Amino acid sequence: MDGGIVANEHFEAIQTLLNKQRESYLQEGFVSAAVRIDRLKRAKNLVLKYKDELLDVINEDYGNRSKEIGLVTDVMAANGALADAIKNVKKWMKPEKRGLMFPLGLLGARAQVNYQPKGVMGIITPWNFPLTMIFVPLAQALAAGNRVIIKPSEHTPKTSDFIQKIISESFDETEVAVYTGGVEVSQAFASQNWDHLMFTGAPVVGKLIMRAASENLVPVTLELGGKSPVLVSRGADLKMVAERVATWKMTNAGQICLTADYINLPEDKKDEFIEVYKQTVSEMFPTLLENDQYTSIITERHRDRMHGYLKECEDKGATVHTINPAKEDFSQQPEGMNKVAPAIIEGVDDSFKIMQEEIFGPLLPIRTYSKFEEVIDYVNDHERPLAIYYFGTDKAEIEVVSHHTTSGGLTINDCVWHGAHETLPFGGVGNSGMGRYHGFDGFKEFSHHKPVLKHPAKIGINKLLGIVPPYGATLKRTAKMELKK
Repeated sequence: MDGGIVANEHFEAIQTLLNKQRESYLQEGFVSAAVRIDRLKRAKNLVLKYKDELLDVINEDYGNRSKEIGLVTDVMAANGALADAIKNVKKWMKPEKRGLMFPLGLLGARAQVNYQPKGVMGIITPWNFPLTMIFVPLAQALAAGNRVIIKPSEHTPKTSDFIQKIISESFDETEVAVYTGGVEVSQAFASQNWDHLMFTGAPVVGKLIMRAASENLVPVTLELGGKSPVLVSRGADLKMVAERVATWKMTNAGQICLTADYINLPEDKKDEFIEVYKQTVSEMFPTLLENDQYTSIITERHRDRMHGYLKECEDKGATVHTINPAKEDFSQQPEGMNKVAPAIIEGVDDSFKIMQEEIFGPLLPIRTYSKFEEVIDYVNDHERPLAIYYFGTDKAEIEVVSHHTTSGGLTINDCVWHGAHETLPFGGVGNSGMGRYHGFDGFKEFSHHKPVLKHPAKIGINKLLGIVPPYGATLKRTAKMELKK
């Protein structure tokens, strides 16, 4: 059977499932708060009931994935988003009253915005946080009253199959469904006539998703990535910087869209920072290969990509500081494990692939500056990142970073944390994405904002304004009064 036939079969199967959900959604009509809360609670119960099994299958897919950090970044994050939606959905659903232009409000007209479900939503998720990337947007999608079909990553097949199984235990396929498969499934999935489509992944794939969605004029939320920089002020505490950058650079072995991708340091602080960073990482991970808390790279192909970066750096004369405290032999790893030793790299420029592509691994390139303005110019000369991280207390520099750079988010004196709060919108800008979710912002993203205007039945507003033909003096007075504003 050729690829075209397979893709067509997937397209028809997904289309059939989508049509079932849309028919059920239309028959349901208004989605009450009670129904939304029930669906959210069922999803939350799944996360808590199966958390141990989920962490086990994620570990199997990775070859080794820290269960401790999985508990925080997957289970707690997923549970937190669902709990937040359960707590707030009644408030989010309330129509939002809006004022009207004078004199309509005085004449009895009333206006509001109703947040209406979009209908059937597709979600294509990545592999790096298999629970978070499914259950966080699902929380807001269900809170908004939508039906949802999820296409999880093929790079974590055991996890994807397990999630498909447990979702089907608690949800009818017309409410929430999971459709698994490889690239051909993603292509068929993105080509459907969704009411909204969300994709999380690389910018190059995001462009393909958006192109496919455009054929049906499907609105999209694209959570992409890019090269999120760290900007270190001259007066920053280097030990603090090293600990906080390394914490997130080592979490999931750097396989986080929000992790620091490269660091900008004052020229005279570079050597000191390298030593502090190496010491910090060594204290965090005295061993690596035998350490279950140090996560493996997801696939051999991604591991080889890391090795390719390092080889090019060495071939071009950059200095690679590999951090391997126990001097372990990384060429000897169990089958299915693809660990890469952390490294900090100096002497790179934009001609290096490691400075062109999102790293998604435990490698940290260094750039240096003599004047802080050079860093701002560099960031602004490149694609807008998903995040910027500033370390320091210089108010003038903070002001410049805040107002003279554009990024999906900004965290000061730490990394990643702005993306961990359901009270803050999360999303990119430009090459790092479009749209935003988390909490109320996700509820709004996945809702149709329907304006509802009610004019009084007994007062003829059109006549009072003079816009009922034939036009005359009343219309002229209305225009003259309006143009004085």
